[in-house]
Amino acid sequence: MFTSAPQSLCILRLSAIGDVCNTIATVQAIQKQWPETQITWITGQLEAKLLDAVSGIEVIVFDKKAGIKGYRELWKKLKGRRFDALLHMQYAIRASIATLGIKAKYRIGFDKARSQDLQTLFTNIQVPSPKSLHVADGLMAFAKTIGVKDDTLSWSLTSSSKDRDWAIDKIQPQQRNLVLVPGASKAYKNWTATGYVEVIEHARQRGWNVILAGSPAQVEVDLANAIQSKLSEPCLSLVGQSSLMEMLALIDLADAVIAPDTGPTHMASAVQTPVIGLYAHHNPYRVGPYNYLDYVVSAYEDAILVETGKKSDQLDWRTRAKDPDAMQRIQSSSVINMFDKLVEDFYPQ
Repeated sequence: MFTSAPQSLCILRLSAIGDVCNTIATVQAIQKQWPETQITWITGQLEAKLLDAVSGIEVIVFDKKAGIKGYRELWKKLKGRRFDALLHMQYAIRASIATLGIKAKYRIGFDKARSQDLQTLFTNIQVPSPKSLHVADGLMAFAKTIGVKDDTLSWSLTSSSKDRDWAIDKIQPQQRNLVLVPGASKAYKNWTATGYVEVIEHARQRGWNVILAGSPAQVEVDLANAIQSKLSEPCLSLVGQSSLMEMLALIDLADAVIAPDTGPTHMASAVQTPVIGLYAHHNPYRVGPYNYLDYVVSAYEDAILVETGKKSDQLDWRTRAKDPDAMQRIQSSSVINMFDKLVEDFYPQ
C-alpha cells in the first residue's frame, strides 16, 4: 500500500489490556520501518495508561462509557485532521461507530474470516487473515498490508524510574520472585483459591518468594483474600494497590508470572518475563501469551470436547467453552509441573 513512509496513521484499538498489549508489537513494527510517520492511537482510559510505556505516539482517549457524548468529544478532537490510513483494529460495533468521525484515505479492517459486527461496512480494505490463530498475528497482518516488511513480533516497553523504584521495593533481591496474578475481571476465567495455594506452597518450598498482584476489582480482591486465608503464611499482597504501570514494572522485574486469561499474561510476554497462563474458556493458541505458549496450562480442549463433541480444529476459531466451572478442570499438579519445567528451562541450578 505504501512504498514510502506515510505521513500519518491512525490506530483504533480501544480495549482490552491484553489486546492493546498485542497491538503494541504491530505499532512498533511500523515505527521501526517508518520512524518519521506520525502515529495517533485512539484507545480507552485504562488502556491509555499502558501506552505510557510506548514512545513516539500520540494517544487520544475515548471514553467508552460516555455514550454519544464520548463520540462527540472524540470527533471534536479529530476535527480538521486527515490520516493517510486508519487501522481499524477492533471489530466491535462501538469501535466502528467511532470511525465515522475519522477521516482517512484507506480504512483498513479485518477480512470476513476475522471481522464481526458488520465491521467490513466501515472499511474499504480488508486485511487477509494469517494462517496463525493468534490474535497478535492477526493484528500484525495490518502492518504487513500497509507495507511493513519485517513482521516479526517484538515489544519494547519502558517503565518510569518512579514506577520501577516502587517495584524494586517489593521484590526480594536474594530470592527468585514469582508474581501471581490470581484473578481476572471476569470471574468465570478464574482458577480456584485451593489450587493457587498448592502452587504457592510448592514454589516456596523451592525457595521462591511469591507476590500476589492484581486490580482493585472486587472479584480479584476476594480471590486474593481467599488465597491468603488458606496459606500457611500469607504472601505480600499488592492486589488493588498498584497502578497499571507499577504492575508492568513489577512484572518486568519478576522472574516468573502465573495468571489466568487476563492482561498481565500479555504484559509479561511483552517484557519477556516467563509466564504460565491458565486457560479453559478460550483457545490459548489464539489468546495466550505470545512468547510463552509452550508454558500454558489449558483445559480448553477437554472443556469444548465435552460441550460440543468436537476438537478445536473442527470448530470456529472463536469458540468459547461456556461451562462456568471449566477452569476447575485444571489440576494443581499440572500447574506445579509446568512451574518446575519453567524453572528448569530458565533458571537451572
